[in-house]
Amino acid sequence: MDRRNNPYAPGAGLQPPELAGRDRLLADASIDMDRVLAGRPAKGLILLGLRGVGKTVLLNRLRSTANEKGFRTARIEAPEGSFLPQLLVPELRQLLYGLDLRQAATDRLLRAANLVAKFAAVFKVKAGDLEFSVDLAPGEGDSGNLEQDLPQLLVALAEAAAERRTAIGLFIDEVQYLSPTELGAVVVACHEIAQQNLPFLFVGAGLPQVAALAGRAKSYAERLFDYPQLGPLEAEDARAALLKPAQAEGVVFDDGATRLILDAAENFPYFIQEWGFQVWNAAPASPITTAMARAASPDVVAHLDNNFFRVRFDRLTPLEQKYLRAMAELGSGPHATGRIAETLGVRPSAVATVRRHLIDKGMVWSQRHGETSFTVPMFDAFMKRQMPELLKHIPQSRGR
Repeated sequence: MDRRNNPYAPGAGLQPPELAGRDRLLADASIDMDRVLAGRPAKGLILLGLRGVGKTVLLNRLRSTANEKGFRTARIEAPEGSFLPQLLVPELRQLLYGLDLRQAATDRLLRAANLVAKFAAVFKVKAGDLEFSVDLAPGEGDSGNLEQDLPQLLVALAEAAAERRTAIGLFIDEVQYLSPTELGAVVVACHEIAQQNLPFLFVGAGLPQVAALAGRAKSYAERLFDYPQLGPLEAEDARAALLKPAQAEGVVFDDGATRLILDAAENFPYFIQEWGFQVWNAAPASPITTAMARAASPDVVAHLDNNFFRVRFDRLTPLEQKYLRAMAELGSGPHATGRIAETLGVRPSAVATVRRHLIDKGMVWSQRHGETSFTVPMFDAFMKRQMPELLKHIPQSRGR
């Protein structure tokens, strides 16, 4: 098989050749964008799901749709330990120039520019050349209180967009890594903008715990956003994601190869792309048979272990790794927190801090009180391959 013609696109946020199973979500979001542009209210959107379900792909597709409709958009990714003002200011600066800041700067637009500059100064972020002679109320946008300053800033930008007969779209990936203060500020800003019915749409993406985090930040967050839950694809959509790209290149998979690949991928969009890509490269010719897919399987698993899984594993402390190995011993989950501790040979209180750090790192999450689940599909099997032996944890006694 010619690797130059391989149609699959495994990778973080890469658009797959066949974006299967998400048509309804994309159509609903497109309608919401039209409503915003028409001056009608629309809820924000936060895409939720485990790793590998295609949240970033959808976030990028939605941003492209917004741009095509005439929105002015800003997109950031919030990595672990990030600082929201540092991420936002460069994007908002570009957004301002997209609103024709230099060519036809009105008072509202200049006010928004000055607020960006003041916001950047108070949070010690370099903003470039954004200083203009428009008087602002004392303390406006520069109190140093993010929950006060960010809403004022985004409201001003939305007002400037309304004057330009356009709308603002703010897209944030990995929302779970925002601090409680940062997430609270975003929620407050979206709430104030919604109350004033300004042309603004927020779209976020994150792990399943984000809905609870937003609700804890501000109780009204549950009414402010829709939270579509993304999971593995339905059977027919999964088949389409695997087979249609190959068919467009004149290549077919036999039924056995299709079943083997989709079973191994568990219908998760990212894993379908990875398996399709690797099996294509290993197959000598079309049709791709069951035997070909089976022969490629060890190399596909090794590739996932050395790339997708290991980059997450290597960020963990030895005790965090041991905790996840205990979870893997119990299966894919969810698991009672007490059972995990029991498997490690300790009381739950002895590893409570470890569990919290794993949640903060986005490795596990808790759907219900007292339960813990992996955020990465198939991580239990990887942990068993990586750490074949389960070792009990022996807490170190503290010296007096």
